[in-house]
Amino acid sequence: MPIKILMPQLSPTMTEGNLAKWLKQEGDAVSAGDIIAEIETDKATMEVEAVDEGKLGRIVVPAGTEGVAVNTVIALLLEEGEDAGALAATQAAPTPKAAPAPAGAGGGRVAASPLARRMAERAGLDLGALRGSGPGGRIVKADIDAALAGGAPVRAAAAVVAPAEAKAAPPPPPAPPSGARYEDMPLSTMRKIIARRLVEAKQTVPHFYLTIDCAIDRLLALRKDLNGRSDAYKLTVNDFVVRAVALALRKVPDANATWVETAIRKWASVDVAVAVALDGGLITPVVRDADHKGLAAISAEVKALAERARAGKLMPEEYTGGSFSISNLGMYGIPQFDAIINPPQAGILAVGAGEPRPVVKDGALAIATVMTCTLSCDHRIVDGALGAQFLQAFKGFVEDPLTTLL
Repeated sequence: MPIKILMPQLSPTMTEGNLAKWLKQEGDAVSAGDIIAEIETDKATMEVEAVDEGKLGRIVVPAGTEGVAVNTVIALLLEEGEDAGALAATQAAPTPKAAPAPAGAGGGRVAASPLARRMAERAGLDLGALRGSGPGGRIVKADIDAALAGGAPVRAAAAVVAPAEAKAAPPPPPAPPSGARYEDMPLSTMRKIIARRLVEAKQTVPHFYLTIDCAIDRLLALRKDLNGRSDAYKLTVNDFVVRAVALALRKVPDANATWVETAIRKWASVDVAVAVALDGGLITPVVRDADHKGLAAISAEVKALAERARAGKLMPEEYTGGSFSISNLGMYGIPQFDAIINPPQAGILAVGAGEPRPVVKDGALAIATVMTCTLSCDHRIVDGALGAQFLQAFKGFVEDPLTTLL
């Protein structure tokens, strides 16, 4: 019996993915470990390896298909001795079969990809008047593009929608002013997941915020000195921040925790996630055991993780499981901001730009380079006193950077 190749779950947050490319074609021999396809997830483009060997008998979900649910059959693999006749007895339709009539002729929910549905909603297109070119007659992005180019019918204002659809569909955006020029950017899978998780975080996690100022002149001097000693590394202020956060979490272990509904889970290892901006979103690769790594090792690891993140090549284990996060906008000149917690973590540290400010030293006015950091805390895990203890420890490592080298 042919082996079903399923859409894999490549990250804990993945519920669907886009089948970007097939690297094997129907009739090709497949060995265990061969890369057979590329899948776009909410975080990156991942390669799918075959776990069995045989011959690729049928590609069920074609390349370019968006919104393929996890565990959907995407292809069938013929085992040794099987021929194409064995495929007929295997049911593997990725979407419900649709009649060749117009997609909405039956009055029910129209089979369409999430992206196609949003594009049609924004443009006022009547999905029921379109024919889908996707699997099983499903309407995909290309169909919407063709309809817009060809002047497809616009949905009437009093169009009847199935009750389930009317309840689930978001309200359409307000009509733009007459003559306004604009462009609607389709939501990527990453942006959809980010939007859902951030709304969930702000609605379900009781945030509170603690802010502290750190004088970083000694840190900057040490950084300059260390960078001048070798060409093998180029330390950044953020590398010192990662190291200081890791040491502070080791010193205040109750803050190194996550929420698991039935308990507060305290972690033995200190795994610090660092936010990296991407085109159309962000990702938080994790520096594992950061409290046991020196500045040069942290610098090299953060740089390598960021490069792979921007290339869409991170593995799931490289961006999941962190116990605490850092978001640094100092390089953009932002002096202070509040970040949203990445559940189930206990907190995230928002790091602003170091800038010259007037300060009082030994009773006299002076100028110092000051960096403002704001800790967002999940009050279920970290209360005010605990958050303050963590920031005190962090400030101590930042303002006395030699201690981070011990």
